[in-house]
Amino acid sequence: MLTTTLTNLKLKNPIMLAAGIMGTTGGSLKRIARCGAGAVVTKSIGIEPKYGHPNPSMVKLECGYLNAMGLPNPSYKVFQPEIDEARHGGVPVIASIFGGGASEFTEIAGAIDADAFELNVSCPHAQGYGAEIGTDPVLVEEITKAVKKATDAPVWVKLTPNVTDIKQIGLAAQRGGADAVVAINTVRGMAIDIESGYPILGNRFGGLSGAAIKPVAIKAVHDLYTVLDIPVIGCGGISKWKDAVEFIMAGARAVQVGSAVG
Repeated sequence: MLTTTLTNLKLKNPIMLAAGIMGTTGGSLKRIARCGAGAVVTKSIGIEPKYGHPNPSMVKLECGYLNAMGLPNPSYKVFQPEIDEARHGGVPVIASIFGGGASEFTEIAGAIDADAFELNVSCPHAQGYGAEIGTDPVLVEEITKAVKKATDAPVWVKLTPNVTDIKQIGLAAQRGGADAVVAINTVRGMAIDIESGYPILGNRFGGLSGAAIKPVAIKAVHDLYTVLDIPVIGCGGISKWKDAVEFIMAGARAVQVGSAVG
């Protein structure tokens, strides 16, 4: 049996949809759930509507995908119906949320009804958000603690690999009361069109995902597993069942799949 319990959520299997473009609508989340996912994670949702970065915002490379979406979202104020529809898929729905500080995170967590929250403190290409917060253990602990006070739902913290020591960020999340950590988000990267001499992405740089980052993610999961008392959820470069097994062998309790289904 593949059934597992993760932060008090019962999953029919340990394979989840990662936060990303497939989690933009309740309909797409429901379809992924009915295709067999054990749980689904929404696109990251913030306080106010954001249009994101200019196109091109996602490009396919030989080694994976490079994206700089810029956290586009309609605002949490209009997103609850999408979560409600996604729940018809019959699996837990985790809301990925972001903010510029503890007050924004808590406002969202206090207003949305979801089965769990995933704190995006790891997006590498959004000024004032994501990794600009997630590289500071003091801020990670502060935000996690605040969100735990704002909701009774489990709180997961998604970590950035773009740090000197991811263990210190994971420990900060644990001190803040996180129920689990997710590792990893994308790796900072850039690609240039040699014909034009300009960066391929409209934002110039972005985050690399796909097969190329799997060894980085495996190492991060293993490092976190050795120091944390809370579950580690693996994410990054999973495209086949053997990848998922590798993450579980490294210490992951469950895994998330993003680029392979996007």
